[in-house]
Amino acid sequence: MKLLRYGPAGQEKPGMLDADENIRSLVGKIDDISGANLSTVKIAELKALDPASLEMVDGSARIGACLGQVTNLICIGLNFADHAAETGNPIPKTPVMFAKHTSTVTGPYDDIELINASERTDWEVELGVVIGQDCSKVSEEDAMDYVAGFFTANDVSERRLQKGEAGQWYHGKSPDNYAPIGPWVVTKDEVGDFNNLAMTCVISGTTRQNGNSKTMIFTVPQLVSYISQTTTLKAGDAILTGTPPGVGVGHNPMVFLKPGEEMVTSIEKLGEQRNKLV
Repeated sequence: MKLLRYGPAGQEKPGMLDADENIRSLVGKIDDISGANLSTVKIAELKALDPASLEMVDGSARIGACLGQVTNLICIGLNFADHAAETGNPIPKTPVMFAKHTSTVTGPYDDIELINASERTDWEVELGVVIGQDCSKVSEEDAMDYVAGFFTANDVSERRLQKGEAGQWYHGKSPDNYAPIGPWVVTKDEVGDFNNLAMTCVISGTTRQNGNSKTMIFTVPQLVSYISQTTTLKAGDAILTGTPPGVGVGHNPMVFLKPGEEMVTSIEKLGEQRNKLV
């Protein structure tokens, strides 16, 4: 099942795609794609619906961020062996964790406004994971029981703030609208092998990233288990699991985003984003 949110920014409504990829409204069934609506029980109820019985949405409707009311946006750094190599960093022995402010969340086709004096804004295609029910101190073996699904994400980063000046990851990762997510959440049963998904990021027609989730150092079950040992993950929380090689800071010479360019970010089975930089 592919769950999405449609409508003007700030007024998004819940929906799903039918077999022909028409948008069907879930208004009256759930209030948003968030929290308890992502539980195993609720997703089973939504799957039992006949899509033909649901109102069809105009295909020209704006598609918003695939998750609403994201409470925590947890990120993992240096989680791809080939990305760690391109940046000259050793393989981490434990997951490198940081957070993005929730105001970074934006739609998969929305423009992204570069911050003032942007000098080193970079791209990072990432496999997003959404938690379906609260979990604390779960084992790796049980971790996937708490995952609702997956989505395409882009951890847009201002390296000047992340690595220069004060060198604060949170600051460099958290400008408004620097985390397009979507276009939809794909439930885990439809994704299948999440350990082998092609991941790409194309900047104005040039392929910059062409990786695969199989080079992740810490797998999704390992990450969910690790985080939950000290922090209770809540239903609707999202985890961005790291990026493959090809980021701008990894090029020689380095390459960064400029106004007028377009990022096309995609993950196999999870859909494609298109964001113009303004």
